[in-house]
Amino acid sequence: MERAIFVAVISKNTTEDQVNEYLDELEFLAETDGCIGLKRFTQKLDAPLSSTYVGSGKLKEIAEYVAENEISTIIFDDELSPSQLRNLERELEGCKLFDRTSLILDIFAQRAKTAYAKTQVELAQYQYILPRLTRMWTHLERQRGGKGGLNMRGPGESQLETDRRIILDKISRLKDQLKKIDRQMASQRGNRGSLVRISLVGYTNVGKSTLMNLLSKSDVFAENKLFATLDTTVRKVVFENLPFLLSDTVGFIRKLPTQLVESFKSTLDEVREADILMHVVDISHPNFEEQIKVVNQTLAEIGVKDKPIFVVFNKVDAYTYEEYDEFSIKPRTIKNYTLEELKHSWMSKENTPCIFISAKERLNIDKLRNDIYKMVEEVYAGRYPFENFLW
Repeated sequence: MERAIFVAVISKNTTEDQVNEYLDELEFLAETDGCIGLKRFTQKLDAPLSSTYVGSGKLKEIAEYVAENEISTIIFDDELSPSQLRNLERELEGCKLFDRTSLILDIFAQRAKTAYAKTQVELAQYQYILPRLTRMWTHLERQRGGKGGLNMRGPGESQLETDRRIILDKISRLKDQLKKIDRQMASQRGNRGSLVRISLVGYTNVGKSTLMNLLSKSDVFAENKLFATLDTTVRKVVFENLPFLLSDTVGFIRKLPTQLVESFKSTLDEVREADILMHVVDISHPNFEEQIKVVNQTLAEIGVKDKPIFVVFNKVDAYTYEEYDEFSIKPRTIKNYTLEELKHSWMSKENTPCIFISAKERLNIDKLRNDIYKMVEEVYAGRYPFENFLW
């Protein structure tokens, strides 16, 4: 595994605890991509510097650590601009530089299995590369290429305009390919008839694929890594006498690259055309509330706001909490709530229906099936009010 360090800025809009949690996630992303994290560097700034992301003193500290510890990879928690990349390459010569966006793109490149997913990822990669070609060729000559990404090496700056045209041409061809596949997939969705559709959505690595396998008795790939699922999987499920379609989609993540949102538009059409969204939440994650906000924000960005949502709080078997000291000057936070207290908090009081389960340990699954049955039955009753449909 490649030895990596992580760099982040604690800005005026973030706290130190938040940034540490972001870096936890960044390190998990790096592990998924085949790197082992050795150290984290953070700096308090109003905003990342437009020239080198961090200040000169911090950059010198990073460079010294890299030289002393034979670090091969440096990963930044934000998307770096072309000028930032160019300047950092000059200061940290010999290291592979990733930002959060390029790291996620590299993971997607490794995880893509079908021709459709590979085409989507390749389009996103070229869209990321294109604005970074200008005055960036010396950087791209030594570009890492990625462990599964594109080979972006080139002969020199004289080829800049030629390669720019090549990339634009490839982007155009990839978009045409995706349009053809989009039409095929739209036709497939149309051929599914009038069955009720449920789509599993949620932050990455919350257990959507495990839940999919449990409910549909199928064998969808699932593991404890980020973005285990890229391709949408659709299964027909029958509860008692009631059939419906259940789909598992790519997980969301904070700062999800806009290139990926655009190129995976058709994959997310399953979400747009669903009758019911099952929002799966990892209740054991210390910042699950922020993950809920990220998912809701992403759903709004792709045009899904008014669909019925059923919130499934998963991994109750892994939930832990911190005892609250009544004499502490610190206010009580959600980390100090027991699971029973959470069940009776805002989660159960909002209009959105919810349930607490463990897909891994099969806890409360019978009630989950009953709740799904009732929701599907209600959709069918509204769709066929004068027909005795199946039941």
